[in-house]
Amino acid sequence: MVRAEFSACGKTHTLGDPVTRLTQVQLARAAGLSRETLNLLESGLVRDLGIRKVLSVLGQLGLSVALEEGMPPRRPDYLSMACTTANVSFKSALTEDELIHALVTGKVPAKRGPHLRALFNEAPIPLLQGLVGEAAEWIRPGKLERNLYKLATDLGVTRGIERWVITG
Repeated sequence: MVRAEFSACGKTHTLGDPVTRLTQVQLARAAGLSRETLNLLESGLVRDLGIRKVLSVLGQLGLSVALEEGMPPRRPDYLSMACTTANVSFKSALTEDELIHALVTGKVPAKRGPHLRALFNEAPIPLLQGLVGEAAEWIRPGKLERNLYKLATDLGVTRGIERWVITG
């Protein structure tokens, strides 16, 4: 259960802490909510509550919301996702270093052919495109494309890789 904290009257409160002398029924009625919804909100169990209702409750409590600039969204880690995808059906794991080595050299690491074959044949195309985009930062695009085609040929990849090898 997620418990939200807020500041009011110079103190930090957790939802459910008393910040007013109003009863749940009085506060719910004043804010235009049911007592059950207010109870769920106080308990941190409300599934979805619109911003207007939240602002109404806060307004009745003499509180407001302040928005701050958040962290920029994290870029997906395609290398990690690719390794996870490649390892689904195998006891031993293809490491990120082994995958990088394969992409940079065009050589299949020892005992990792099945992992790479599964990755190239079965991973979602957007994941593979993201992996190629990430790898393009470590190696010249033309060389990366040659290495990917070499790996696909050596591994007997049956899926047409031209759909996701575009690096330019």
